[in-house]
Amino acid sequence: MNLLRKLLFPFAILYGFITSLRNYLYDKGILKSYSFDIPVIAVGNLSVGGTGKTPQIEYLIRLLSPNYKVATLSRGYKRKSEGFILADANANAEILGDEPFQYFKKFPNIQVAVDADRKNGIEQLLVQTKPDIILLDDAFQHRKVKAGFYILLTSYNDLFCDDFMLPTGNLRESRNGAKRADVIIVTKCPSGITHSEQETIKKKIGRDVPIFFSYVAYDDKIYNDAESLDVNDIKSTPKLLLAGIAKPKPFFDYLQSGSDHIIEFPDHHHFSESEILDIKNKANDKIIITTEKDFVRLEAKILKKQLYYLPIRSQILENQEAFDQTILDYVRTCTRHG
Repeated sequence: MNLLRKLLFPFAILYGFITSLRNYLYDKGILKSYSFDIPVIAVGNLSVGGTGKTPQIEYLIRLLSPNYKVATLSRGYKRKSEGFILADANANAEILGDEPFQYFKKFPNIQVAVDADRKNGIEQLLVQTKPDIILLDDAFQHRKVKAGFYILLTSYNDLFCDDFMLPTGNLRESRNGAKRADVIIVTKCPSGITHSEQETIKKKIGRDVPIFFSYVAYDDKIYNDAESLDVNDIKSTPKLLLAGIAKPKPFFDYLQSGSDHIIEFPDHHHFSESEILDIKNKANDKIIITTEKDFVRLEAKILKKQLYYLPIRSQILENQEAFDQTILDYVRTCTRHG
């Protein structure tokens, strides 16, 4: 915690009071929450950025879409559009936002929508596409909608129980918000995390709900729309690595060799023409490898044969079958009751 954040401590207390009051009003029904008669799963966090929401949404899509008609609903952070939009052939990252557009490109069998007003977004989806399940992306604090199932993500190296309210810490709301979670996933764990360390973290979190642990699995290939290359074959090749995501160090570490050029941008960054020119000049004739999220914003601006992305997946450690069954049981029960 740096000096400036310490000096802002009074504002953190004020912010915490405001968010706690808001939650109290929703909990007591003074502010109205709306629920729906289909399974609605909300994935989110208590802190700002970097907990792995996108890979977790994709995990749920892979789990559920073979047997159910799935729709995702996101705010569409930093999109250059407004209101409800259902992705179609004219969609791009500027219209939808980078993460929803990534879902749209990657999973053509699902519906992808964006709306800052999640209640309106759900109502529009129910009228227009009639999905069986709706996945709410980054909606843990969106209390206007009462989801049927909440998945709370917290990073292994930045647990919410060790954090404090903004701007002193990184929490969007107090740690008590975790009481809304039906399941907690500790993300971005080392793949070799021990049982003892898992139990220590569970005790520290202190919530009587299932707690799972996941790690980021990197693909062994990089891709563009034309071809794929083995990571082992290009690891020692001079290249440019580029990321505009929160906490990109593991991405760089997985691909980097001593001769690589690295460029880092803020999360959800929209690339200007001058930045694109700078990227091309620094890359020269070398290949450029970026994240999936950045690729959807860059692919129309850089030569397709030069730009590649590295896919990632969220993998549940040890108890994956139990996690999957928890989700499927909720969906089946909710569907029967609906």
